[in-house]
Amino acid sequence: MTVKNTTNYFNYDYDNEYEDQLCHKETVQKVGSILIPLFFTLVVVLSCIGNILVLVILALYESVKSLTNIFILNLALSDLLFTFGLPFWASYHIWGWTFGETCCKTVKFLFYLGFYSSVFFLTLMTIQRYMAVVHPLSDWEKCRGFSIAPFIMWILSALTALLGSLRSKVIREQSNNGTYCEYDSTEVKHAIVYFQNAFFFIAFVIMGFCYTRMLQTITKARTNKRHKTARLIFCIALVFFIGWAPFNIVIFLRSLTDHGLYPFRECNISINLDYAFYVCRLLAFSHCCLNPVFYVFVGVKFRNHLKMILQSIFRQKKNFNCNQSRLAKIHSQGSLY
Repeated sequence: MTVKNTTNYFNYDYDNEYEDQLCHKETVQKVGSILIPLFFTLVVVLSCIGNILVLVILALYESVKSLTNIFILNLALSDLLFTFGLPFWASYHIWGWTFGETCCKTVKFLFYLGFYSSVFFLTLMTIQRYMAVVHPLSDWEKCRGFSIAPFIMWILSALTALLGSLRSKVIREQSNNGTYCEYDSTEVKHAIVYFQNAFFFIAFVIMGFCYTRMLQTITKARTNKRHKTARLIFCIALVFFIGWAPFNIVIFLRSLTDHGLYPFRECNISINLDYAFYVCRLLAFSHCCLNPVFYVFVGVKFRNHLKMILQSIFRQKKNFNCNQSRLAKIHSQGSLY
């Protein structure tokens, strides 16, 4: 197996001259070529199972006319789109980019479409829950703005993904015979990194404000379920922060490496940032398989629907086994005559 120089996923590949000459990262690249494909494989399996179950439950047991279910449906689709890009990038870390330039643009577009739309819908669901909890009598909670918001979110996500996709291309390096799917200029790479930083910062500020106000409202409410609801809301906000904040901090610090700023141009710091980038990225990208757990399966109705599906599957399997046994018995009795 040939390990390609794909240390930096999605073009966070800082190939300064000092790094090529002084900072050898063969160990970092080897760890990434083993760890990332294995983890991405696990995430793909869990995400497909979880999000497809969400779609099945919505189709069989829930009304898609419900605003909450519409958000859940779009969130599951976003996570699946995000998931579809992971196998290609897992292969990228092992063999380099072997799928051609058209596939490079297409996969990157689908990946970022799911990437940004997922966070858009998480934020939108938070705002809708905020209006339902903090302002339950307000007309805003039931206004048409929420019903057309998914279309706007998909358009914004597609435009953002298209900008990065059109500036992507396959680059072949003669020195190490490597093939990379990356942006056509350093300026574009920096612009996408900084835009992503600003995007998640704004999303986190909005979600943080909404969850803080909801916690204040729930704490004042005299209900038996207030502590359970408060813990759930706190877990959702905490998981979002733990997943994405470290990742965006690390990619920002790595962008300073590209500018050759001290002390980020030091070899040991650059290598440590590479390892931190691997860990933070794996944590952040696992959101596509965690969302069904925190946003769907924690609900009582969805848990009951899931139980019904599993009971139906096991019941059919049991009936099938009984029928097979009955047929085998009839066949054996008939052979005696």
